[in-house]
Amino acid sequence: MSITVDGPDFVALQVRDVEAAARFCEKHLGLVRVPASPPGAIVFDTKPCPIAVREPLPGTDLDAGRPGLGVALWFSTPDAHALHDQLVAGGVEILTPISDSPFGPVFSFTGPEGYVLTVHGA
Repeated sequence: MSITVDGPDFVALQVRDVEAAARFCEKHLGLVRVPASPPGAIVFDTKPCPIAVREPLPGTDLDAGRPGLGVALWFSTPDAHALHDQLVAGGVEILTPISDSPFGPVFSFTGPEGYVLTVHGA
């Protein structure tokens, strides 16, 4: 029998400015910090798994291209249209307009330090 994994258990975005990235997540996405985080990181109370912003790991060159290139990070929200409007009002760059998908309304925007984040309605 082989050992398998269950799925993502923790997600961290490596960023140059941890505090600025955390403020973006709080202001624009409504994320809430957990009471204690490891050094060099800020962890948020998200479900089904925690997400964090953290200092780059050794050997990570954030200037080598768009952060997260090749990785699709999706968030769910009860109201994609309202979140879209909130992000627009907050000056966040919307990359793809809201469109219908098998997962409900979906759109992408520029997150902290250029990460492309996608949101879909629940």
